[in-house]
Amino acid sequence: MSMHTHKLSRSNLTKPKLVVLPSQKPGRTQSVRQKFLWRRLRRERMTSQWSSVLRRNEMGGAMATINSIYSNTDASVFFYIVTLRDSIKLTRQYIEKTTLKGIKYKLLEFNPMLLKGKVKPDSSRPDMLHPLNFVRFYLPLLDISHKRVIYLDDVIVQGTDIDIKDLYHTKLEKGRAAAFATDCDLPSTHEMVRSMGMQDNVHGLPGLQEVRDLGINPSDCSFNPGVFVADIGEWKKQKITKQLEKYSAMAGGVATPPMLTVFHDKYAIIDPLWHQRHVQRYGPDARNSETFLQGAHLLHWNSRFKPWDYPCVHLDRWEKWFIPDPTRKFLLVRLEGKI
Repeated sequence: MSMHTHKLSRSNLTKPKLVVLPSQKPGRTQSVRQKFLWRRLRRERMTSQWSSVLRRNEMGGAMATINSIYSNTDASVFFYIVTLRDSIKLTRQYIEKTTLKGIKYKLLEFNPMLLKGKVKPDSSRPDMLHPLNFVRFYLPLLDISHKRVIYLDDVIVQGTDIDIKDLYHTKLEKGRAAAFATDCDLPSTHEMVRSMGMQDNVHGLPGLQEVRDLGINPSDCSFNPGVFVADIGEWKKQKITKQLEKYSAMAGGVATPPMLTVFHDKYAIIDPLWHQRHVQRYGPDARNSETFLQGAHLLHWNSRFKPWDYPCVHLDRWEKWFIPDPTRKFLLVRLEGKI
């Protein structure tokens, strides 16, 4: 079902390109009906304990992301893969027993205790409360030895054969700790966001006096923090992590509103083609036109419909990079069953 392209030759650059990828422990794939029942149960019985948060496993998604990046670069890319303690062994097996065994990488364990007392798990989207969603807050605290990184969510693949090093070299103006693609960059994306009423609370905390004092207009352009370039030194200097923790406690335990608040008018811009959001629109059969997808360097399925699950659209663009799990603990859910 998957197709893997020929690896290009790699040069030894003085500054390796970096990608930070959250990954999760794979679990037993459920039937469509079972997953529907679990999702309903999550909505109805969610408690304040992290252990109650159930989420579809996405390790196969991270491997597809890595494969798509690795297959389209001639740079010396180094991958930092962030996961939880009980997933370290399985993640290493996934890499070492597949065609990914040639990548340069480091597995980083994320300690959920960092979030204790700082993130309140009371969101209406339990899947957004998984500890790994907050890895992006803590980049300087991870064992990263490079000054600049590219952060990618694990539901992203390359859409063109352009080299990731072009994204890495995005210009960060003085005083900018990160660069994002805004939702106003692409007319089609901006129209979609506005038409669906997503701007109403896009900056997360518009009703709080502290946020109003920042002069944030809810109709301002927003961004999705699933792809960004970060300057680790500037992040530390501005104490971005502390600011994100502060607003996270106010935002009901989700990651995006604090990012939008802390970085409001304080970020550099990346080429919008490096983050084509809404590949899967907000419906199980809502396809986008080929014009919408054409030329996009990175494709992001940022709705609740994911390409390893069913239903979902534009699966061919994701399956091109998917590598089957050698332990068969991560299986795709398709109309014909598990594969």
